[in-house]
Amino acid sequence: MTLDDSGAAPREAEAVPRAADTADDGSDGESGDDTIALRLEQLILGSERRYTPFQAARSAGVSMDLASRFWRAMGFADIGQVKALTEADVLALRRLSGLVEAGLLSEAMAVQVARSTGQTTARLADWQIDSFLEGLTEPQDSGLTRTEITYPLVELLLPELEEFLVYVWRRQLAAATGRVVQAQDDAEMVDRRLAVGFADLVGFTRLTRRLEEEELGELVEAFETTAADLVAAHGGRLIKTLGDEVLYAADDAGTAAEIGLRLIETMANDETMPELRVGIAFGTVTTRMGDVFGTTVNLASRLTSIAPKDTVLVDEAFAEELSRTGEAPVSEAEAAAAEKEGDGPVPAYRFALQPMWQRPVRGLGVVEPWLLTRRPPRP
Repeated sequence: MTLDDSGAAPREAEAVPRAADTADDGSDGESGDDTIALRLEQLILGSERRYTPFQAARSAGVSMDLASRFWRAMGFADIGQVKALTEADVLALRRLSGLVEAGLLSEAMAVQVARSTGQTTARLADWQIDSFLEGLTEPQDSGLTRTEITYPLVELLLPELEEFLVYVWRRQLAAATGRVVQAQDDAEMVDRRLAVGFADLVGFTRLTRRLEEEELGELVEAFETTAADLVAAHGGRLIKTLGDEVLYAADDAGTAAEIGLRLIETMANDETMPELRVGIAFGTVTTRMGDVFGTTVNLASRLTSIAPKDTVLVDEAFAEELSRTGEAPVSEAEAAAAEKEGDGPVPAYRFALQPMWQRPVRGLGVVEPWLLTRRPPRP
């Protein structure tokens, strides 16, 4: 929940139950749902509401302005000066400001840490409540309502989910750190050369008009799950999902190519899925808060939009990188001639590249797409 240094009356916010508005005046205005909501909040946070935003900032030794920036960055609603913050909130403020005071983080970076953490965990929490807990709290024959079942369920799951979250975060942090320290120089740690791919469901807009909401949701979930599993299994990283589209990245062109073709092949074998198209580009990419930006990303997106259904289009830099690493021949004609002559060992290329017609791409000038396919095994 964010702080409001204006001193104005708090506005209603989902993060603060209505009972908070009457907590200090001794009135008994709590409904049953509010009481359970407060009990759940105390269970999850591990402490009771004790501080107004001003009191929390003062206890943490930070200014109201900085405290407000931290809370807003984490994505919580303004609450005015309601007594709704806990010891955990004070400790979080103290830790972030302590990192700034020690010179380990700039103030802007500390706010960015709060924002990236808030955005990531907000999505995770929403998914867990909407999908996970909802399925486990179906009313039983005991006569208890879903709300009444939620408290003991959260009490049992909370420590397990917390430990698992920390474990996965440490694993991901170790993997990300390993990738960064392998960069060739300091500049490459920030602006790195990556292969970036988009995979897009064909005709998704038409599907939204034809399918029921539940069917559409199941299709999107199946697509995202399949794509996420394939990307991870073959060494890539899923950057984000956009309903009918996924964005992934890989450190090398061969990995990105394998993922792109696997996505096409897997979706083509699923009769419930529409056709897919994939675009991949290779080049310098700027990474921020887990996302990727830059001309390379824009080019991959444009290639996806012009790719025929069930095909993978790549840019010239990607094609050159595949050839440089020996994943695809520089020239199919030369490779075929070498195989025919049988003079010495012939490289076992994994992929084939076919140049397509050059075409103007909005905002990027004229590009030469290449059609990426698997190279048939040699007889």
